[in-house]
Amino acid sequence: MTAATGVTKSEDKDATLARDAETVRLFLETVMIPDPESAMRYVASGMRVTFTGGREMTGPADTAAFNARRYKWVKKRMERTDVAGGDGHTVVYNLGTLYGEWPDGTPFEGNRYVDRYEVTNGLITRMEVWNDSAERILMRMGVES
Repeated sequence: MTAATGVTKSEDKDATLARDAETVRLFLETVMIPDPESAMRYVASGMRVTFTGGREMTGPADTAAFNARRYKWVKKRMERTDVAGGDGHTVVYNLGTLYGEWPDGTPFEGNRYVDRYEVTNGLITRMEVWNDSAERILMRMGVES
């Protein structure tokens, strides 16, 4: 505990982890609108994004443009958030399922996703995205693996 604040290092760390998890939640809610411009308030300059299929992107506008080509619309049903302290940053995993419509208007749901974020000083610096969309698209095309 520090004399100046009366807060232990453990309490500081817990507060940081909670703040960073909240940053990710707010970011996700904003990009689902979709409002990539407003989502920028949650990301650091130079944010790195690796999207499904290993596609490198630079921020929310890129991911929104990609999603606009892949889906008529898409949303996340956030089911779980796991948070851990990293080396100078917080790692936040957000897991759940996607639901929405394919470009032809066919609805879908239950499409699993995992997003991994690195948050430094309260801003997202790294985002990695995995989901089952490619598998579902292949199945719609009649390709069974």
